[in-house]
Amino acid sequence: MFVFSQPYNTYSRFKTKVVTIGGIQLGGDNPIRIQTMTNTNTLDTSSTVEQISKIYNAGSDYVRLTVQGIKEAENLPNILKELKKRNIEIPIIADVHFNPKVAEIAAQIVSKVRINPGNYIDISKSAKQIEFTEKEFLLEKEKIHEKLLPLLKICTQNQTAIRIGINHGSLSWRMISRYGNTPEGMVASAMEFVEICNSENFQNIVLSMKASNPLTMIHANRLLVQKMSETNMNYPLHLGVTEAGLGEDGRIKSAIGIGLLLSEGIGDTIRVSLTEAPEKEIPVAKAIVNERNKNITVNHLTKNTSWNYNPFSYNKRKTTAFKQIGSENVPILIYTDFTDDSIVFPDINNLQYFDFNKLHIIENDNLHSIRDYISDLDLKIDLKPVILKFDIKNLSEEEILYKISIIAGGLFADGRIDGIWITGTTKENSKKIISITYSVFQASRVRITKTEYISCPSCGRTLFDIEKAVNDVMMATKQFTGLKIAIMGCVVNGPGEMADSDYGYVGAGKGKVNIYKGKEQVLQNIPEVDAVNELVRIINHYQKK
Repeated sequence: MFVFSQPYNTYSRFKTKVVTIGGIQLGGDNPIRIQTMTNTNTLDTSSTVEQISKIYNAGSDYVRLTVQGIKEAENLPNILKELKKRNIEIPIIADVHFNPKVAEIAAQIVSKVRINPGNYIDISKSAKQIEFTEKEFLLEKEKIHEKLLPLLKICTQNQTAIRIGINHGSLSWRMISRYGNTPEGMVASAMEFVEICNSENFQNIVLSMKASNPLTMIHANRLLVQKMSETNMNYPLHLGVTEAGLGEDGRIKSAIGIGLLLSEGIGDTIRVSLTEAPEKEIPVAKAIVNERNKNITVNHLTKNTSWNYNPFSYNKRKTTAFKQIGSENVPILIYTDFTDDSIVFPDINNLQYFDFNKLHIIENDNLHSIRDYISDLDLKIDLKPVILKFDIKNLSEEEILYKISIIAGGLFADGRIDGIWITGTTKENSKKIISITYSVFQASRVRITKTEYISCPSCGRTLFDIEKAVNDVMMATKQFTGLKIAIMGCVVNGPGEMADSDYGYVGAGKGKVNIYKGKEQVLQNIPEVDAVNELVRIINHYQKK
């Protein structure tokens, strides 16, 4: 059995302390709060206020603005003034990278400041240092403490909250040198900043562990909760899958990462990062919370709440293979409503040779009940593969997407099931349901059937139409099955956040794009009009090697 403070087979919310942000409480027994981020230029007061208005009307609890520099920080009062004229009361959060002075100005104006420990302090001498002695490691912590102190004093005076936002791919070299680019490194980075805040008696804190890979995000958040439980801390948690992308895939990635954790009782506020207009993120966030509420409303009670596998890393459940099902085989889709050419080996489009005595078929749509069933199989050392069966005839396409993503996707992400059986489709929705299922396989990283795209939601730092860029890149590169391609708005987070990608398309300035292979920049300042073709050329060049 593995030690994890959250129970495995039943819902129990990780009770966090309450942090008030602009009059709206977060954490404790409060509802799951929803937020998003503007993608306007923060110096453009009119367009920023107009977009905040749309976000507010869509039902967001908070809104975050990118604050790149001093000028943007100094324009925040103008934005607040215009919002007040429109009677729009929504707490404003400043997103700050690299420059502590910007955070210190913004903290006197807004309700919360988000900082990233990976780039908040520019320690030039150690920016590329690979190895640190214990003395050097601790010395850098002292420097961070010194640089962070002015912000803590200002936030205390102004009752401003701080989000310590850790992003996979943007950890400091110092943390990478000790932990690697791992969930452990993410948690260590957050806890270091928390320790500094606590030493100054500052506890108005929210924490986040974000990654474009839902599995990394899940593992990091679980590990953070465990670490806080062991040290008697309980700060509120902000959940999100960064750079989730566009359309169906972006929604599925977000639902798997955010939805699974919420169903486990982890998380107090969420942001869905889609490469779409920010107000479109709000209905998606609400749908994820709604699906979580269904899981906990019919919560399954059990005495056995221990984890029999490591919750902090991927573990495929051991099973005995039956034909192409189970053991080391990729998960399968069983689909028998119609004959469909898109159902290919190893999937099953008929039941003529099927022996159900060699499998466990679970017909249930409650995550905790399913976990309990599988846990009993493990206790009995029953190694038959497990198939989750969903009858979706009375559900809308949206309901199907979130149910399959959170329940089946969450179980796939933990390696608990070997396939999914979908029934109840119609000729009108069958291809869509099949597409959703394959996207869930892909997002949970258990079966790759297409090109993977990682794209940021855009913000005021983005100087081109990123939604169009994503569509153009997708159209030009969909033939590269299995490759991960990142489309990022700017160089602030781009090169770091696409650490999991094979190739990258990153904004370098107005009308300019940099092309990456992995972490290596191979082309610089390519005109945007030529950038997609150049990306394809680079991919073809390296794929032929």
